[in-house]
Amino acid sequence: MATYLLQASYTSGSWAALVSNPQDRFEAVRGPIEKLGGKLLHGWLAFGEDDVVVIVDMPDNVAVAALAMALNAGGALKNVKTTPLISIQEGIAAMKKAADCGYKPAQKAASA
Repeated sequence: MATYLLQASYTSGSWAALVSNPQDRFEAVRGPIEKLGGKLLHGWLAFGEDDVVVIVDMPDNVAVAALAMALNAGGALKNVKTTPLISIQEGIAAMKKAADCGYKPAQKAASA
């Protein structure tokens, strides 16, 4: 399983619906996440650019893409962003591979 950060904002219509009928929308998305083979790990309402922040484990990129598509297609959310997350151990492994991959940055031309 891979871990992903999902961030989104509610539309004004969605906020109006939630204010008139408060409900736990994280429970509403738990079923679709699980149907796609994933697990809802954490979810928060937030202040600022994003209204919703969710951490999910999903089996692969196709499953999380399907989730993002379904969330976008529903019309209640806007600006849905999906970010793959890696553990510190995976990051360190990537750093070691980066150091040994042979990439050379562009060099500045010698001045005449």
